Amino acid sequence: MPSATSNPDGADDPNDSTDGVRIDMISGARMEGLTGMEKIRLILDGVRDGNIVILERGLSPDEESKLIEVTMTEISPDDFTGIEIETYPNPDANDRGLIDKLIGRESTQKLTVIGPANRIETLHKDENLISTLVSRT
Repeated sequence: MPSATSNPDGADDPNDSTDGVRIDMISGARMEGLTGMEKIRLILDGVRDGNIVILERGLSPDEESKLIEVTMTEISPDDFTGIEIETYPNPDANDRGLIDKLIGRESTQKLTVIGPANRIETLHKDENLISTLVSRT
């Protein structure tokens, strides 16, 4: 990643992320070819860098559980405070088959927002809206 440099004319450097929040939007196609642990590492590496990660398609329930488990092992009061995760289900998720509903299988077709616990706070969530406050530090 390019380092931030001071611009002589006083304009902000577009590569300087110290004045804002970086959001990584990861497509379903990018995640499709990864194993569960590769997905978790991709997410946690981004969040540990202070970024907000948005997944076009969410994780499976097993992957989400593993993400939480791995996060818990990496928490350090001085370094990493954990993650905040919110999921916005796809309206087509209600079109699951009877067998999927009976065995509790969830669709991974959902938007998922993940960020550092010390920078992101969910203000409101319902079936149509996730409202989040993101701090810079």
